[in-house]
Amino acid sequence: MDTYSLRRTPPPADAAGEPCAATVRALEEQVAQLQQAVRSHARVDQAIGVLVAAGRISPEEGWDVLREVSMHTNIKLRVLAGLVVEGARTGRCDERVARALRARLRGRAAGRAGGAGT
Repeated sequence: MDTYSLRRTPPPADAAGEPCAATVRALEEQVAQLQQAVRSHARVDQAIGVLVAAGRISPEEGWDVLREVSMHTNIKLRVLAGLVVEGARTGRCDERVARALRARLRGRAAGRAGGAGT
């Protein structure tokens, strides 16, 4: 059987020919999880953009800063990303998060300044 045929195979059916309720529930749960993952990914990308603009750093450095601050503050990455985006929108940010972000961004700037002369 080729891949196309496998994709077109209907889900298992119960005695009445309807898709099994368990299969439908499992697929609905999987869809919900995938939708959440897409939303989280978009928010993380937005937060990286904020850090890139605010810190004048590369997207890779923005990812590193976000990840480091998440680990340092013990805030889940997707939650931290939401706080960063919301802070950029409102101009208000949790002080603990703001301090951690500033420290990491200053560290990046100092690393670039120190490496410029070598």
